[in-house]
Amino acid sequence: MAELRTIIVTGASSGIGAYCARALKAEGWRVFATARRAEDIAALEADGIEAFYLDYSEPASIQVLVDMVLARTGGTLDALYNNGAHAQPGAVEDLPVAALRDQFEVNLFGWHDLTRRIVPVMRRQGHGRIVNCSSILGLTPVRFRGAYAASKHALEGLTLCLRSELEGSGIHVSLIEPGPIESRIAPNGLAWFEKYVDHEASVHREAYQGQLKRLRGGGSKSRLKLKPDAVHAALRHALLSPRPKPHYLVTVPAKAGAVLKRILPARLFYRILAGQA
Repeated sequence: MAELRTIIVTGASSGIGAYCARALKAEGWRVFATARRAEDIAALEADGIEAFYLDYSEPASIQVLVDMVLARTGGTLDALYNNGAHAQPGAVEDLPVAALRDQFEVNLFGWHDLTRRIVPVMRRQGHGRIVNCSSILGLTPVRFRGAYAASKHALEGLTLCLRSELEGSGIHVSLIEPGPIESRIAPNGLAWFEKYVDHEASVHREAYQGQLKRLRGGGSKSRLKLKPDAVHAALRHALLSPRPKPHYLVTVPAKAGAVLKRILPARLFYRILAGQA
């Protein structure tokens, strides 16, 4: 019997990560999934997935995860899917530096830490797939999403440089860039908004009311929002294709945004996006 392919899937408590972890398990992968809450870890284990605690802002938890996974696989790993993240809402002028530090700690520095611990493993075995879940906001700006967009722009640059540096090593690196997907990332951002943004004293107070209403209601209800299986389809190609793509745009808004950025004058493009908050 052929040995199962192995993969770490982070941020598997809900949404994209939870769906992809279970879908890959059903497809025959040996999945090591991560979450922060004990009840989410238990739910993953109940579905036959090997689940571990991971908080990207805690370097010790990253090291423990890597040690435990490699102990179970005999020191190998076929794939890493960095997915866990949070989205800090708020106008740039309303964000304290601490909000940006928290955003980058989880959305970039923790991903980098985990990836650096895995790259030597893949180099030794001569193959591997690293897939980072970015966002269309890593390519385009949207009002009140500055912290999240900044973390994803940084992720894009870091990932593409890593990709070029790993050329010829047998390790393939890809970015998935979704638009609106059904998940908990928007409503989960409410706590971060309330922690760091003094919205009552902000010059954007009136505009924030609509934002708060959407966050408290579970996020936007756009008909263009897709389910997590759309991301899984892109992830599956990135993991299995002999020639995985550098970029996987997912959803019509993401694809349209990337095209419009290329063909429209910058001033017009940014004016259009200014109305998309």
